[in-house]
Amino acid sequence: MSRNGFISLIFAAALLSPLSVGAQQQGNAVVGFLTSGSIEALNKRWIAAFHRGLGEAGFVDGKNVKIDFRAADDHYDRLPALAADFVRDNVAVIIAAGGPVSALAAKKVTNTVPIVFTTIADPVKSGLVDGMSRPGGNATGTAGLTSELDAKRLEFLVQLKPGARTIGVLVNPNRPGVGANSKEMQDAAQTIGCQLVFQNAGPDHDLDTAFAKLGEQRVDGVVVTADPFFNFRRPQVVALAARYALPAVYQWREFVEDGGLMSYGPSIADAYHQAGVYAGRIIKGERPADLPVMQPTRFELVFNRKTAKSLGIQIPALLLASADEVFE
Repeated sequence: MSRNGFISLIFAAALLSPLSVGAQQQGNAVVGFLTSGSIEALNKRWIAAFHRGLGEAGFVDGKNVKIDFRAADDHYDRLPALAADFVRDNVAVIIAAGGPVSALAAKKVTNTVPIVFTTIADPVKSGLVDGMSRPGGNATGTAGLTSELDAKRLEFLVQLKPGARTIGVLVNPNRPGVGANSKEMQDAAQTIGCQLVFQNAGPDHDLDTAFAKLGEQRVDGVVVTADPFFNFRRPQVVALAARYALPAVYQWREFVEDGGLMSYGPSIADAYHQAGVYAGRIIKGERPADLPVMQPTRFELVFNRKTAKSLGIQIPALLLASADEVFE
Protein backbone atom coordinates (compact mmCIF):
# COMPACT_ATOMS: atom_id res chain seq x y z
CA MET A 1 0.00 0.00 0.00
CA SER A 2 1.29 3.48 -0.89
CA ARG A 3 1.98 6.10 1.76
CA ASN A 4 -0.99 8.22 0.56
CA GLY A 5 -3.28 5.20 0.62
CA PHE A 6 -2.24 4.42 4.19
CA ILE A 7 -2.95 8.00 5.33
CA SER A 8 -6.38 7.90 3.65
CA LEU A 9 -7.20 4.64 5.42
CA ILE A 10 -6.25 6.10 8.81
CA PHE A 11 -8.36 9.22 8.11
CA ALA A 12 -11.40 7.13 7.16
CA ALA A 13 -11.03 5.01 10.28
CA ALA A 14 -10.92 8.14 12.42
CA LEU A 15 -14.17 9.37 10.91
CA LEU A 16 -15.88 6.09 11.66
CA SER A 17 -14.51 5.75 15.18
CA PRO A 18 -16.81 6.66 18.12
CA LEU A 19 -13.77 8.32 19.71
CA SER A 20 -13.27 10.77 16.89
CA VAL A 21 -13.67 14.52 16.72
CA GLY A 22 -16.82 14.86 18.82
CA ALA A 23 -15.40 12.85 21.70
CA GLN A 24 -12.14 14.79 21.59
CA GLN A 25 -14.08 18.03 21.80
CA GLN A 26 -15.98 16.71 24.79
CA GLY A 27 -12.74 15.73 26.50
CA ASN A 28 -11.23 19.17 25.93
CA ALA A 29 -14.38 21.23 26.40
CA VAL A 30 -14.20 24.56 28.19
CA VAL A 31 -17.24 25.85 30.08
CA GLY A 32 -17.32 29.63 30.41
CA PHE A 33 -18.94 30.67 33.70
CA LEU A 34 -20.03 34.31 33.60
CA THR A 35 -21.40 36.10 36.67
CA SER A 36 -22.52 39.67 37.14
CA GLY A 37 -21.19 39.69 40.72
CA SER A 38 -17.86 38.56 42.09
CA ILE A 39 -16.31 35.10 42.21
CA GLU A 40 -16.01 35.37 46.00
CA ALA A 41 -19.75 36.02 46.34
CA LEU A 42 -20.71 32.74 44.67
CA ASN A 43 -22.08 30.44 47.37
CA LYS A 44 -20.07 27.23 47.71
CA ARG A 45 -23.27 25.18 47.76
CA TRP A 46 -24.36 26.67 44.43
CA ILE A 47 -21.03 25.81 42.79
CA ALA A 48 -21.10 22.33 44.33
CA ALA A 49 -24.59 21.87 42.86
CA PHE A 50 -23.30 22.98 39.45
CA HIS A 51 -20.42 20.49 39.64
CA ARG A 52 -22.87 17.77 40.67
CA GLY A 53 -25.00 18.46 37.60
CA LEU A 54 -21.96 18.30 35.34
CA GLY A 55 -20.91 15.09 37.05
CA GLU A 56 -24.25 13.46 36.30
CA ALA A 57 -23.41 13.98 32.63
CA GLY A 58 -19.98 12.45 33.14
CA PHE A 59 -17.87 15.61 33.31
CA VAL A 60 -15.39 16.52 36.04
CA ASP A 61 -13.58 19.84 36.19
CA GLY A 62 -9.85 19.35 35.61
CA LYS A 63 -10.35 15.85 34.26
CA ASN A 64 -12.38 15.97 31.05
CA VAL A 65 -13.68 19.53 31.16
CA LYS A 66 -12.36 22.92 32.25
CA ILE A 67 -14.47 25.62 33.93
CA ASP A 68 -13.33 29.19 33.29
CA PHE A 69 -14.85 31.66 35.78
CA ARG A 70 -15.11 35.34 34.90
CA ALA A 71 -16.88 38.05 36.89
CA ALA A 72 -18.08 41.59 36.24
CA ASP A 73 -17.92 42.54 39.94
CA ASP A 74 -21.26 44.39 39.61
CA HIS A 75 -19.98 46.52 36.71
CA TYR A 76 -22.64 45.39 34.27
CA ASP A 77 -21.02 47.29 31.40
CA ARG A 78 -18.14 44.78 31.54
CA LEU A 79 -20.37 41.78 30.82
CA PRO A 80 -20.46 42.05 27.00
CA ALA A 81 -16.66 42.12 26.79
CA LEU A 82 -16.33 39.15 29.13
CA ALA A 83 -18.87 37.20 27.10
CA ALA A 84 -17.07 38.15 23.88
CA ASP A 85 -13.84 36.77 25.38
CA PHE A 86 -15.57 33.43 25.86
CA VAL A 87 -16.72 33.48 22.24
CA ARG A 88 -13.18 34.16 21.04
CA ASP A 89 -11.92 31.34 23.27
CA ASN A 90 -14.37 28.97 21.55
CA VAL A 91 -15.96 27.71 24.77
CA ALA A 92 -18.43 24.87 24.47
CA VAL A 93 -21.10 26.66 26.51
CA ILE A 94 -21.54 29.87 28.51
CA ILE A 95 -23.16 29.65 31.95
CA ALA A 96 -24.85 32.99 32.64
CA ALA A 97 -25.25 33.49 36.40
CA GLY A 98 -26.27 36.51 38.42
CA GLY A 99 -29.59 37.45 36.90
CA PRO A 100 -30.77 38.48 33.44
CA VAL A 101 -27.97 41.00 32.85
CA SER A 102 -25.40 38.21 32.30
CA ALA A 103 -27.61 36.19 29.97
CA LEU A 104 -28.65 39.25 27.95
CA ALA A 105 -25.03 40.34 27.59
CA ALA A 106 -24.02 36.90 26.34
CA LYS A 107 -26.98 36.74 23.97
CA LYS A 108 -26.02 40.13 22.57
CA VAL A 109 -22.54 39.02 21.51
CA THR A 110 -23.34 35.54 20.15
CA ASN A 111 -26.21 33.69 18.53
CA THR A 112 -24.21 30.50 18.06
CA VAL A 113 -22.39 29.66 21.30
CA PRO A 114 -24.83 27.83 23.64
CA ILE A 115 -25.94 29.82 26.71
CA VAL A 116 -27.40 28.31 29.89
CA PHE A 117 -28.88 30.80 32.37
CA THR A 118 -29.51 30.06 36.04
CA THR A 119 -32.45 32.16 37.28
CA ILE A 120 -34.28 34.47 34.89
CA ALA A 121 -37.64 35.97 35.85
CA ASP A 122 -39.23 35.87 32.38
CA PRO A 123 -36.86 34.56 29.69
CA VAL A 124 -39.55 34.82 26.98
CA LYS A 125 -40.45 38.43 27.73
CA SER A 126 -36.78 39.38 27.98
CA GLY A 127 -36.14 37.94 24.52
CA LEU A 128 -33.74 35.22 25.59
CA VAL A 129 -35.92 32.39 24.28
CA ASP A 130 -38.85 32.00 21.89
CA GLY A 131 -40.81 29.75 24.24
CA MET A 132 -40.46 27.74 27.42
CA SER A 133 -40.90 24.26 25.96
CA ARG A 134 -39.06 25.02 22.69
CA PRO A 135 -36.57 27.81 23.42
CA GLY A 136 -35.22 28.06 19.88
CA GLY A 137 -31.99 29.94 19.36
CA ASN A 138 -28.91 29.33 21.47
CA ALA A 139 -30.15 29.87 25.05
CA THR A 140 -31.96 27.83 27.67
CA GLY A 141 -31.85 27.34 31.42
CA THR A 142 -34.09 27.86 34.45
CA ALA A 143 -36.85 30.40 34.92
CA GLY A 144 -36.28 31.70 38.41
CA LEU A 145 -39.68 33.02 39.46
CA THR A 146 -37.71 35.60 41.43
CA SER A 147 -39.07 39.13 41.02
CA GLU A 148 -42.53 37.69 40.25
CA LEU A 149 -42.72 36.62 43.90
CA ASP A 150 -41.83 40.01 45.42
CA ALA A 151 -45.53 40.85 45.83
CA LYS A 152 -46.06 37.53 47.64
CA ARG A 153 -43.12 38.30 49.90
CA LEU A 154 -44.79 41.59 50.75
CA GLU A 155 -47.90 39.67 51.83
CA PHE A 156 -45.86 37.36 54.05
CA LEU A 157 -44.13 40.33 55.69
CA VAL A 158 -47.45 41.99 56.52
CA GLN A 159 -48.76 38.68 57.91
CA LEU A 160 -45.64 38.39 60.04
CA LYS A 161 -46.10 41.90 61.42
CA PRO A 162 -49.84 42.67 61.63
CA GLY A 163 -50.57 46.36 61.69
CA ALA A 164 -47.66 47.23 59.40
CA ARG A 165 -48.72 50.20 57.29
CA THR A 166 -45.51 51.47 55.69
CA ILE A 167 -43.15 49.00 54.01
CA GLY A 168 -39.78 49.87 52.53
CA VAL A 169 -38.83 48.29 49.22
CA LEU A 170 -35.14 47.97 48.39
CA VAL A 171 -34.64 47.95 44.61
CA ASN A 172 -31.72 47.94 42.21
CA PRO A 173 -32.69 50.49 39.54
CA ASN A 174 -30.29 48.86 37.07
CA ARG A 175 -32.20 45.59 37.01
CA PRO A 176 -34.08 44.91 33.75
CA GLY A 177 -37.86 45.09 34.27
CA VAL A 178 -37.66 46.93 37.58
CA GLY A 179 -40.46 49.31 36.57
CA ALA A 180 -42.99 46.55 35.89
CA ASN A 181 -42.00 44.77 39.08
CA SER A 182 -42.51 47.93 41.13
CA LYS A 183 -45.96 48.38 39.60
CA GLU A 184 -46.94 44.83 40.61
CA MET A 185 -45.84 45.54 44.17
CA GLN A 186 -47.82 48.79 44.24
CA ASP A 187 -50.93 46.90 43.16
CA ALA A 188 -50.36 44.29 45.87
CA ALA A 189 -49.82 46.98 48.51
CA GLN A 190 -53.08 48.67 47.56
CA THR A 191 -54.93 45.38 47.98
CA ILE A 192 -53.30 44.71 51.35
CA GLY A 193 -53.82 48.26 52.56
CA CYS A 194 -50.24 49.41 53.11
CA GLN A 195 -47.99 52.10 51.68
CA LEU A 196 -44.67 51.43 49.97
CA VAL A 197 -41.51 53.50 50.22
CA PHE A 198 -39.09 52.63 47.41
CA GLN A 199 -35.38 53.04 48.03
CA ASN A 200 -32.72 52.56 45.35
CA ALA A 201 -29.59 50.58 46.08
CA GLY A 202 -27.17 49.14 43.54
CA PRO A 203 -23.77 49.62 41.95
CA ASP A 204 -24.40 53.39 41.80
CA HIS A 205 -26.30 53.68 45.11
CA ASP A 206 -24.78 52.99 48.52
CA LEU A 207 -26.40 50.22 50.56
CA ASP A 208 -25.59 51.82 53.91
CA THR A 209 -27.20 55.08 52.83
CA ALA A 210 -30.28 53.25 51.51
CA PHE A 211 -30.90 51.48 54.84
CA ALA A 212 -30.24 54.68 56.77
CA LYS A 213 -32.95 56.45 54.77
CA LEU A 214 -35.39 53.60 55.36
CA GLY A 215 -34.62 53.80 59.07
CA GLU A 216 -35.21 57.56 59.07
CA GLN A 217 -38.61 57.02 57.47
CA ARG A 218 -39.52 54.54 60.23
CA VAL A 219 -40.82 51.87 57.87
CA ASP A 220 -42.43 48.86 59.52
CA GLY A 221 -40.44 46.39 57.44
CA VAL A 222 -38.46 45.94 54.23
CA VAL A 223 -38.89 43.82 51.14
CA VAL A 224 -35.43 43.22 49.70
CA THR A 225 -36.41 42.64 46.09
CA ALA A 226 -35.07 39.78 44.03
CA ASP A 227 -31.78 40.95 42.56
CA PRO A 228 -28.30 39.41 42.27
CA PHE A 229 -26.73 42.62 43.58
CA PHE A 230 -28.38 42.05 46.96
CA ASN A 231 -27.88 38.30 46.81
CA PHE A 232 -24.13 38.69 46.36
CA ARG A 233 -24.07 40.99 49.43
CA ARG A 234 -26.14 38.89 51.79
CA PRO A 235 -24.04 39.40 54.95
CA GLN A 236 -23.98 43.18 54.45
CA VAL A 237 -27.71 43.41 53.73
CA VAL A 238 -28.64 41.24 56.71
CA ALA A 239 -26.31 43.19 59.00
CA LEU A 240 -27.83 46.52 57.91
CA ALA A 241 -31.37 45.25 58.49
CA ALA A 242 -30.29 44.21 62.01
CA ARG A 243 -28.56 47.56 62.67
CA TYR A 244 -31.74 49.50 61.94
CA ALA A 245 -33.99 46.85 63.54
CA LEU A 246 -35.93 46.40 60.30
CA PRO A 247 -37.89 43.17 59.75
CA ALA A 248 -36.99 42.10 56.23
CA VAL A 249 -38.06 39.42 53.77
CA TYR A 250 -35.73 38.05 51.10
CA GLN A 251 -35.84 35.85 48.01
CA TRP A 252 -33.39 33.05 48.95
CA ARG A 253 -33.02 30.87 52.04
CA GLU A 254 -29.31 31.76 52.14
CA PHE A 255 -30.27 35.17 53.57
CA VAL A 256 -31.99 33.45 56.50
CA GLU A 257 -29.02 31.17 57.03
CA ASP A 258 -26.92 34.34 57.32
CA GLY A 259 -29.27 35.73 59.99
CA GLY A 260 -32.08 37.26 57.94
CA LEU A 261 -35.63 37.10 59.25
CA MET A 262 -37.59 35.38 56.49
CA SER A 263 -37.36 34.24 52.87
CA TYR A 264 -39.70 32.86 50.26
CA GLY A 265 -38.72 31.50 46.88
CA PRO A 266 -37.39 28.57 44.91
CA SER A 267 -34.01 26.94 45.51
CA ILE A 268 -31.17 28.73 43.75
CA ALA A 269 -28.97 25.67 44.30
CA ASP A 270 -31.45 23.65 42.20
CA ALA A 271 -31.03 26.17 39.37
CA TYR A 272 -27.24 25.85 39.46
CA HIS A 273 -27.57 22.07 39.46
CA GLN A 274 -29.80 22.25 36.40
CA ALA A 275 -27.27 24.52 34.69
CA GLY A 276 -24.64 21.83 35.21
CA VAL A 277 -26.93 19.13 33.82
CA TYR A 278 -27.71 21.18 30.72
CA ALA A 279 -24.06 22.13 30.20
CA GLY A 280 -23.15 18.45 30.16
CA ARG A 281 -25.92 17.59 27.72
CA ILE A 282 -24.87 20.41 25.41
CA ILE A 283 -21.22 19.31 25.47
CA LYS A 284 -22.43 15.86 24.44
CA GLY A 285 -24.14 17.36 21.40
CA GLU A 286 -27.67 18.44 22.34
CA ARG A 287 -28.88 21.86 21.23
CA PRO A 288 -30.18 24.57 23.60
CA ALA A 289 -33.07 25.08 21.17
CA ASP A 290 -34.33 21.59 22.05
CA LEU A 291 -33.85 21.78 25.83
CA PRO A 292 -36.94 23.22 27.55
CA VAL A 293 -36.56 26.06 30.02
CA MET A 294 -37.07 24.49 33.42
CA GLN A 295 -39.34 26.02 36.02
CA PRO A 296 -39.06 25.57 39.79
CA THR A 297 -41.47 23.07 41.26
CA ARG A 298 -41.04 23.84 44.95
CA PHE A 299 -40.91 27.05 46.94
CA GLU A 300 -39.42 27.39 50.40
CA LEU A 301 -40.78 29.53 53.23
CA VAL A 302 -37.98 29.85 55.78
CA PHE A 303 -37.77 31.71 59.11
CA ASN A 304 -35.05 32.54 61.60
CA ARG A 305 -36.64 32.37 65.05
CA LYS A 306 -33.60 33.92 66.79
CA THR A 307 -33.79 36.98 64.53
CA ALA A 308 -37.54 37.24 65.11
CA LYS A 309 -36.99 37.27 68.89
CA SER A 310 -34.32 39.97 68.58
CA LEU A 311 -36.88 42.12 66.71
CA GLY A 312 -39.61 41.40 69.23
CA ILE A 313 -41.66 39.48 66.66
CA GLN A 314 -43.77 36.44 67.47
CA ILE A 315 -44.07 34.36 64.31
CA PRO A 316 -47.79 33.51 63.88
CA ALA A 317 -48.61 29.83 64.31
CA LEU A 318 -50.18 29.68 60.85
CA LEU A 319 -46.95 30.85 59.22
CA LEU A 320 -44.87 28.46 61.30
CA ALA A 321 -47.11 25.60 60.23
CA SER A 322 -46.50 26.57 56.59
CA ALA A 323 -42.73 26.92 56.99
CA ASP A 324 -40.38 24.55 55.21
CA GLU A 325 -37.64 25.25 57.74
CA VAL A 326 -37.13 27.31 60.88
CA PHE A 327 -33.61 28.22 62.00
CA GLU A 328 -33.28 28.45 65.75
